[in-house]
Amino acid sequence: MFKPNLFKNKTIVTTGGGSGLGKAMAEELLGLGANLVLIGRTSKRLEKTAHELGSEENILTLPLDVRDAEGVKKGMGKAMERFGKIDGLINNAAGNFLCPTENLSINGFNAIVNTVLNGTFYCTLSVGKHMIQTGGGVILNILANYAETGASYVIPSAVAKAGVLNLTRSLAVEWGKFNIRLNAIAPGPTPTEGAWKALMPDPTIEEMTLSGIPLKRFGQPKEMALLACYLLSDAAAYITGNCVLIDGGQSLSDNPFNRLAVQHPDLLKAFLKEK
Repeated sequence: MFKPNLFKNKTIVTTGGGSGLGKAMAEELLGLGANLVLIGRTSKRLEKTAHELGSEENILTLPLDVRDAEGVKKGMGKAMERFGKIDGLINNAAGNFLCPTENLSINGFNAIVNTVLNGTFYCTLSVGKHMIQTGGGVILNILANYAETGASYVIPSAVAKAGVLNLTRSLAVEWGKFNIRLNAIAPGPTPTEGAWKALMPDPTIEEMTLSGIPLKRFGQPKEMALLACYLLSDAAAYITGNCVLIDGGQSLSDNPFNRLAVQHPDLLKAFLKEK
């Protein structure tokens, strides 16, 4: 449904772009003609991804930590030097783990909140200032389908994602006059190596989660990547301040982590350790 050159001469920055959902979105955008700026903490992984995508000429890799506001500012400057402007930003960098909140360490809490909430704000502010000067752009924030409801055992992520959701809606109003659109995607369980290892440590949890999804399957990275392409494109030019769920109807059924808390409080004892 997308034209091959949909994003020709447009530059999209993706945080957490070296693996998982970030890599899937980068692949789709590249195939539609975009220039890519991939941000991640590991240069080796970013370079490997750029090589696998097969178009290093159109890809700039920036190894940096989104929790470092000054580093983010310098990195976005390099992106503008390379491609001239930034047309889109995908705030995808994240982290998560299962842990009973009474065992949660301050460092564990801060590690997630600083990446998801603070990192998103630092990138949004840096790119947003640029977009204000260049006539607008699109910012897309990747959340989770529990951003509005909350979720047991993943408190740092739930708190941070809720903050990003409010950031999305607030700036959609504040920056609308600058022709800047902000939207969010809230995926349900989508198998990627990092997420599955952290959140599905046992087949029992996976089976229980699947049983709560009306479509009876997990999402696929490509499905979310295609939704991201739509929301970044001019086809969605009148959509702003929205959070689009892509979870097979799970959020209409229930939340798997809350089910664990209510129905199976002892299930995770072997897996949950202080973080």
